[in-house]
Amino acid sequence: MPQDPSSRPDSLADKLKALGVKVGASDLVPPALKSKASSIETVVDGHDLDTRAGETFVAEQVFPADYHHGRTPLGLASRLEVLASWAHDPRLLELPLEAYAFLDTETSGLAGGTGTYAFLVGVGRYEGGTFRLAQFFMRDPTVESALLEGVADFLAPAQALVTFNGKAFDAPLLKTRYRLHRSPVPFEGYSHLDLLPLARRLWRDRLPSRALKYLEENILGAPRSMEEVSGWEIPYLYFDYLRSGDATPLKGVFYHNAMDVVAMAALLYHLSMLLAEPHEQQHEFGQDVVALAKLFEDLGKWDDAARLYERGFGMGLPEADFWQTIQRLSILQRRRGDLEAAVRLWEKAAAEGNIYAHIELAKYFEHRRRDPLQALKWTRSAQDLARDPALPVYVRRHWEEEIDHRLERLNGKTKTIPGG
Repeated sequence: MPQDPSSRPDSLADKLKALGVKVGASDLVPPALKSKASSIETVVDGHDLDTRAGETFVAEQVFPADYHHGRTPLGLASRLEVLASWAHDPRLLELPLEAYAFLDTETSGLAGGTGTYAFLVGVGRYEGGTFRLAQFFMRDPTVESALLEGVADFLAPAQALVTFNGKAFDAPLLKTRYRLHRSPVPFEGYSHLDLLPLARRLWRDRLPSRALKYLEENILGAPRSMEEVSGWEIPYLYFDYLRSGDATPLKGVFYHNAMDVVAMAALLYHLSMLLAEPHEQQHEFGQDVVALAKLFEDLGKWDDAARLYERGFGMGLPEADFWQTIQRLSILQRRRGDLEAAVRLWEKAAAEGNIYAHIELAKYFEHRRRDPLQALKWTRSAQDLARDPALPVYVRRHWEEEIDHRLERLNGKTKTIPGG
C-alpha cells in the first residue's frame, strides 16, 4: 500500500501546510444545492397524452372564430385559385378549410439529417369555426415515437400541409424520423403549400427580411411579446433542459412555436385575399403592387398584370424599379397585342436614355411600320448610348452584338431607298 504522503517528514503536505494551504476536503464548504427544477407541466399549460407508443406531453389552445392576429383574421376569405395555380396543385381548389393543417417544428439542430430530431411539433387545424393548436413535446429523446404518434393522430383528418420553409426543412426532417421508427408518414400524399417562396416573390424588393416573424410584424401587424426567443437559441435551450431538468426557459420556445403556427394561418388569409382580389386591396407601397403584377404576369393573367403595373406607377417607385417596371410592362403590352401602349412606354423610356427602348423602337419601325430609315435612326442612337464609357464593360458587350447585327441588316435595306 502506498505510504500516506502526509506521514512523511518534510513531505509535500507539510510544505503546503507551512504555506497555509489546507489539505483534504473536510474543511471545504459544499456547493449550494440548485433550486428545485421546474417540470414542463409547471411552465406550460398542458397534459400527458396516451398514444400507441406511450405518453407524450401536449399543450393545446383554441382561438375563437373572431380572433385577429394583429390586424389579420384567421381562416380563408376566398377560393385559392391563384395560389393553386402558383403551387401547381389543383387539389387546393377543392379542399375545405378543415382539411388544412399548419405545421412548424422546433429541432435539436438547424442542419437537418438523421441526427436532428424535432422535440416540439406545433400543428393547427380548423374545427367548427375555431382554430385549434396542439404542441407536442418530447420530454427526452427516448419518447420520440410517442410524440410522432401524437402528431400523426392530430394530422389524420387533414389533407394538406401549410408550412413556412417546410418543403425544405420540416417535412423532410419529420419523414426521416417516422421512417427511422418504421412508422407510416402521416402526411404522405398531402398537398403541401409552402408560404416562404411566395413571400419572397411578393416582398423581396421592399422588405430586408422575409422571415416569418418579420412578416408577422410588418405585413400582419402582429409584433411578438417579450416571451419570444430567437430561433437560433432554441436547440441550446432544449439541451440545457435535458441536462438540468429545468423547463423554465422552454416557455419562450412554446410561445415562439405557437406564434409561428398562428402566423402561418393569418398569412394564408392575407395571401388568399391579396391574390383573389388584387385590384380591391389597399396597398401602401408601389413595390408590392409591382411584385404582385410580376406574379400575375408569370401565371399568364396578363390583363390583371397590366392593370397592376400601371397602378404601381401611380404610387411611386424608386427610379431603378420604375424603369425596370416600364420595361416589363412595355413587353407585356406587346405580347397582349397593344402596340400603341407599348410604343408610348418605349418612347418615354428612350427619352431617358434607356438603351433597350431604342432597340424596341428600332424593331417596331423595321417590322411593324416597314420604315427602315426610322429603324436605322433608333439603332444608331442605341449605338451612341452603348458606347458610353461609364457603362460597365459587360453591358456594352451585351448590346454591341445586337446593335452591330441590326445595323448591318438595316444598312443593306436603306441602300435601296433614295436618300437612305
